[in-house]
Amino acid sequence: MRFLALAGRPGHPHDDVMTQNREPVSLPAALASFTEQWSPRIATTVNDYDVRVTHVEGEHLWHTHDNTDEFFLVLSGELHISLREPTGERTVVLPPLSVFTVPKGTEHKPYAPVPTDILLLEPSGTSTVGDRHEEIPSHVDETTGHALA
Repeated sequence: MRFLALAGRPGHPHDDVMTQNREPVSLPAALASFTEQWSPRIATTVNDYDVRVTHVEGEHLWHTHDNTDEFFLVLSGELHISLREPTGERTVVLPPLSVFTVPKGTEHKPYAPVPTDILLLEPSGTSTVGDRHEEIPSHVDETTGHALA
């Protein structure tokens, strides 16, 4: 019983997710539980970080996370991430099972030319549209992540 009492952190924004996920989470099953694009679900948490999965296709939006890096793992499909860096603009291409970290403070815009599934690792409470962003298109869900159904 002592373990369960220590597992949750009072007031943590995703305590309900932490309580639910005391068993392994199948990523294919998690991804099959929803169809929305650019609308991440929290598969589990690691310390103060969310492990999020989502479907993506088409463009996201230019945005910046001022205080945190953003980790991407492509599970299937292909993800392009345009970056605006001090040396200029460039795009990285991530095929399946590739990872990339966008450094904090770097303006970036993900784009998926085909249906793509990704896993993100971000501090809990991080907005999908960052701290600074352009106008949010209707197909992008501004969220800090949804619990799995």
